[in-house]
Amino acid sequence: MKIKLKRVGTPYVLETENETGNKITIDASPEIGGSNRGPRPMELLIMGLAGCSSIDVIMILQKHKIEIADYSVEVDAEREKVDQVSLFSKIHMKFKVKGAFETEQVKRAIDLSLEKYCSVAKTLEKTASITYEFEIV
Repeated sequence: MKIKLKRVGTPYVLETENETGNKITIDASPEIGGSNRGPRPMELLIMGLAGCSSIDVIMILQKHKIEIADYSVEVDAEREKVDQVSLFSKIHMKFKVKGAFETEQVKRAIDLSLEKYCSVAKTLEKTASITYEFEIV
């Protein structure tokens, strides 16, 4: 995996690009001089958690021939200062899934993702407690 980053605006507007040409703009918070032109790096990490686990959950449900009519995730994350950095300490995810399936199928898919398959979750669990709830709509 290779990522390129270049500064595209002052003082902290950065553009990242992956190997296939997809780009994301990153910026710092206004409190330290940023201009809100993109997510902060730590927000991207939480977005990555939502995306990684969602790909797993959707894939698992589809393997069971379950059609998903709608899907969303909300993530609430708390950080705690440890030495000079603020690490994630608590992360709570709320999955909302619409479709014709049993509660246990959705729970099992989320459990498999967060406990076994999602690399982002496995990385974050070293410093953060990751909890979840889900709602079938």
